[in-house]
Amino acid sequence: MHKYENISAPVIKRLPRYYRFLGELIAKDVTRISSRELSDKMGLTASQIRQDLNCFGGFGQQGYGYSVQSLYNEIGHILGLDHLYSAVLIGAGNLGKAVAVHMSFEKRGFKLIGIFDNDKNKIGTTIRDIPVTDLDELEAFCTEHHTDVAIFCVPKTATPEIAERLYRLGVKNYWNFSHYDLSIHYSDIIVENVHLNDSLMILCYKISDANDAPN
Repeated sequence: MHKYENISAPVIKRLPRYYRFLGELIAKDVTRISSRELSDKMGLTASQIRQDLNCFGGFGQQGYGYSVQSLYNEIGHILGLDHLYSAVLIGAGNLGKAVAVHMSFEKRGFKLIGIFDNDKNKIGTTIRDIPVTDLDELEAFCTEHHTDVAIFCVPKTATPEIAERLYRLGVKNYWNFSHYDLSIHYSDIIVENVHLNDSLMILCYKISDANDAPN
C-alpha cells in the first residue's frame, strides 16, 4: 500500500514547484506566508493551494498561514528527498555529462555512485570525480554496490539490451532520457520519462497557437 492513496498526478507534479518556491522564500529570510500570498506569487488560486496541501493533512494555521521552513521540510519529506537512493548513469556523452554535472542529486534524494559507457575514449575519465566505467562491468558493479535507480542517457537503440541487464539485476527504478518506452516491456517498474523534444514541440505549439489566435 502506498503511503498517500488517491493523490492525483497533477498534485504530485505541483509539489516540486512548491518546494522550489519555498526554498527561494527561505533564501530571502521569509518565515511565514499565507495561501493568498502564495497564490499571488505562484499564479495558482489560494483554494488550489489549500486543496493540494490538504491532500497530505494540511499544514497551515487559521490567521497565521504557513511556516515557510516547516512547509518546505514537510514537502521535502513527502517527496522523499530525505532518502539517498543510489543511482547509476548509463551514457557519458554530452547529455549524460550534463545531467551528471548539473543535477543536484544529493539535494533531490539520490546519490550518483557510478557512470558507465562503452566508448573507450570516455572510459577511465572522470565526471564529478566519478570514474566512467566500462559498460561490460555493469553487472559486477551493481552486484557489489546496491543500486536503486538507473539513469538512461543513451540512444533508443541501445536501451533495450541495457534495460534487460539491469532488470535481471533487480533494478526497477528508472529516470529515462531515451525514447524507449520501458513501461511497455516491464510492468512492475517505476519510471519517469524525460522527453526534451516533446517539451520543445509543446512550446512550439503554444507559440503558434498564440500567434494564430484572432486579435
